[in-house]
Amino acid sequence: MKKVSILGSTGSIGRQTLSVVQSLPERFKITALAAGSNLDELLPQVLSHLPEIVSVATPELADQLSRRLAAGLKPGQLAPKIHHGREGMLAVGTHPNADIVVSAAVGVVGLEATYEAVKLGRSVALSNKEVLVAAGELVMAAAAKSGRELLPVDSEHNAVHQCLRASRRSSSPQSATTWNKPESAGRSFAPEEMFFPGNPISEFAPAIPPPDPRLLHRAPSPGPESAATYRAPLYPEVRRLVLTASGGPFRKAPLAQLAHVTVEQALAHPNWRMGNRITIDSATMMNKGFEVIEAHWLFDMRPDQIEVIIHPQSTVHSFVEFADGAVLAQLAPPDMRMPIQYALTYPDRLASNTVELDWTKLRRLDFEKASTRRFPCLRLAREALVKGGALPCALNAADEVAVAAFLEHRLPFLGIPEVIESVLARTPRTRFSSIDDVLSADAEARRLANEEVARLCQPGSVAAGR
Repeated sequence: MKKVSILGSTGSIGRQTLSVVQSLPERFKITALAAGSNLDELLPQVLSHLPEIVSVATPELADQLSRRLAAGLKPGQLAPKIHHGREGMLAVGTHPNADIVVSAAVGVVGLEATYEAVKLGRSVALSNKEVLVAAGELVMAAAAKSGRELLPVDSEHNAVHQCLRASRRSSSPQSATTWNKPESAGRSFAPEEMFFPGNPISEFAPAIPPPDPRLLHRAPSPGPESAATYRAPLYPEVRRLVLTASGGPFRKAPLAQLAHVTVEQALAHPNWRMGNRITIDSATMMNKGFEVIEAHWLFDMRPDQIEVIIHPQSTVHSFVEFADGAVLAQLAPPDMRMPIQYALTYPDRLASNTVELDWTKLRRLDFEKASTRRFPCLRLAREALVKGGALPCALNAADEVAVAAFLEHRLPFLGIPEVIESVLARTPRTRFSSIDDVLSADAEARRLANEEVARLCQPGSVAAGR
C-alpha cells in the first residue's frame, strides 16, 4: 500500500484525488494533508482519512481545527499533528512516510514544498502549474538528480505522457548534439513564425527546422564558439506535441464584446468545473500558455514543437506527432479522476467503474486555430518562455494578481493581459539559482502587477472607463 500526501486537499484536484484514493482502498492511504483556510471542507477529510499530519494557513486556523477535531474524533482515534503556514506545507510535502506527493495547491504557495519533495526523490503527481512555470529549470534539474519522473495530472500533459509510452526514449538524454549554423539544413525561423505559423494541423511542414539557440539549454562544451552544443532530445522520434483547448466561454464571442465581459460570464466554462482562478485562466487561455511552458519542461520539447489548437468538445486531450507522420491522440471524458488515477497508479493501469467515454454521444470532433488576437495571454506566455529567466515566474505572478482584481470587479477582463504585458516589460531576464530567487522574483512581480492594476483602475484611465 502506498501512502499519499496532498498539497491542496480542499481544492478541486485535491478533492478528486481523495475520491480516487477512496475508490482504491487496497492501494492507497492518506498520510498527510495540506489546505488553506477551508476548514469546513478539510474537517471531514481528516475525520475520514485520519492522516498523520495536517497543515492549514495560519496559527488561528490550526487552533480552530484542533478544537473541532477534538469534538469529532471517535474514541481511540488519534488526532493528527497540526502545522500551519510555510513550515506546514513543507512538513506535508516532505513527510517521511509519503510515497507519493500530489502537488495540487493553487499558486506559488505549494512551490517550495513540491521542490523539496522532488529533491527527496518522492514520486510527485503534479497539478500545480506554478511549479514548472515559475521554476521549471530548477525543479527539472532536481528531478534529474533524484532520478524520479514527474507525473503530470493536468489532462493535456497526462495525455501526452500516455501517448509517449509508444515512443523510444533517449538512452543518453545528457549527450550532446551539435548544430553549426552555416551547415544547418533549412532556413532559420523567427520566433513568431515558429510559434504562430497560422496553419491548421494538416498544413504544417513535414520537417522541423533546426532549433533556435535561444530556445534550448546550452550544455557545457569545450567546442569552438562557432558551434552551439545542446542536449540530445529526450524523445528523438517526436516531431511535435499538440495541446487542445476548449476555447472557453468566449471562443465565438465578437471581439468587441470582450471589453464588457462580466465575472459571471467568464466563470461559466462550457466543459469543466474548476476553481475560480483556473476558470478565468481558461477564459483568457493563459491556462494553455502555462501548459506550453510546462510541456517544454516535462517533455524536453523545444517551444516550436508545442502547438495549441481549439477543440470545443474537450474529448481529445492532446496529440503527439512522430517523425514518420504518425499521430497518437488520447481521448477521455472531461473528468479529472482519470488522469489523477493514472498518475497515482503509474506504470500500472487499473480498472475504473466511474470514468468512461460514451461513444454513442461522440457525434463530432472539431478543431480550429487558437487566435492570439482573441487570446493575447497565449502570446504573452510564449514570449515569456522564449525570453526565459524570471519572465515565466513574473508571468504567473502578474496573472494571479490580475485575475484576482478581475474577480473582485476592480479590473476589466481585457485588463488582465494588459497588466501582464506591462509587468513582463518591467521584469529583467535574471536566471534563478535557488528557490529563494524564484520567490523574490514572484514577490517583485506581484508588486509591479498591483501597481499596474492601480494605474489602470484610476478614475479617468482607459480601463476604469470600460
